[in-house]
Amino acid sequence: MLYTIKNCRFGRGVFATKYISKGETILNITGPMITQKQVDQRSDKEAANALQIDDDLYIDFQEPGVLVNHSCNPNTGITKDQFLIAIKDISPEEEMTWDYSTSVDGGWTMPCACEEKNCRKIVKDFTLLPKKIQQKYLEEKIVLSYIIKKLSQ
Repeated sequence: MLYTIKNCRFGRGVFATKYISKGETILNITGPMITQKQVDQRSDKEAANALQIDDDLYIDFQEPGVLVNHSCNPNTGITKDQFLIAIKDISPEEEMTWDYSTSVDGGWTMPCACEEKNCRKIVKDFTLLPKKIQQKYLEEKIVLSYIIKKLSQ
């Protein structure tokens, strides 16, 4: 097992149990498929667990993936809408994080408390990220495919 769940400043988080190399797959994102209508019927907290993968399709994000916290300086990302991969080498005991903006389109926002030097203070749509960051994430192939599809229209 590459990870363990521990308490952290955000409640719970996912931490490396051993060294993880850049490019290594950490976990498969799992959960039942749900629609936009089902997401809209949830509380804000429950709706935040829905990972959008198409215009009207979401994965009801389950543990452990749902416990990977946001960072504006992430060490992981989601590729192929399904796999959490290391985008940097990750040391044992290091918390794994991903930038939620790589999966956000359509106006959803949340305050950011990652406290990174480059913290943007708010998590928002991928298209509202600085162009340099957008390009980096696109090159790393960690932007969800429904967003890439919209960008190419």
